[in-house]
Amino acid sequence: MSGLIGKKIGMTSFFDANGKYVPCTVIEVGPCVVTQVKTNEKDGYSALQLAFDEKKEKHTSSAMKGHFELSKTTPKRKIVEFRSFEETKNLGDILTVELFAEGEYVDIVGTSKGKGFQGVVKRHGFGGVGGSTHGQHDRSRAPGSLGASSDPSRVFKGMRMAGRMGGDRKKIQNLVVVKIMPEKNLLLIKGSIPGAKGSYVTIQK
Repeated sequence: MSGLIGKKIGMTSFFDANGKYVPCTVIEVGPCVVTQVKTNEKDGYSALQLAFDEKKEKHTSSAMKGHFELSKTTPKRKIVEFRSFEETKNLGDILTVELFAEGEYVDIVGTSKGKGFQGVVKRHGFGGVGGSTHGQHDRSRAPGSLGASSDPSRVFKGMRMAGRMGGDRKKIQNLVVVKIMPEKNLLLIKGSIPGAKGSYVTIQK
């Protein structure tokens, strides 16, 4: 599994060769620097550690400064490991958006937008208790019954209830790369991807 780190810029539209309207997500991808090469002999598994996006040196710990100096690069904000990279890379190598090709399928991993504490209608799509007749009052978004009374005298684990929503790691598979703009390090992906504008994502192939 090889890939790169990117930052979600926003959404736009694109007209393909047949004139079809395609909604796309714009991602700024790379350049990513190889900051560590892990091997089976030394680390127990093989992987490439990539770093992306500049970070001020005063906001970087001394340990991380030394880590980045090994690859002769400036401090970075985001570090991600990729296992089973297709090609052999060396410490300090720079990977760009040209790792991908137009028309190929990729998987995107991001963190979904946090929604805070939400009720069952928004969180799970409940329809509410029903109409406002027969004494019903302000019950249209209520969860309804949660379980039996004397037996089992408890609420089963996993019951869909109100609670914290969003802010989870999400993986969207088989998204099409519509267009690559290497001069601006931009990647246009068909459809939507998880996360807010400016959030980090990983693009895997």
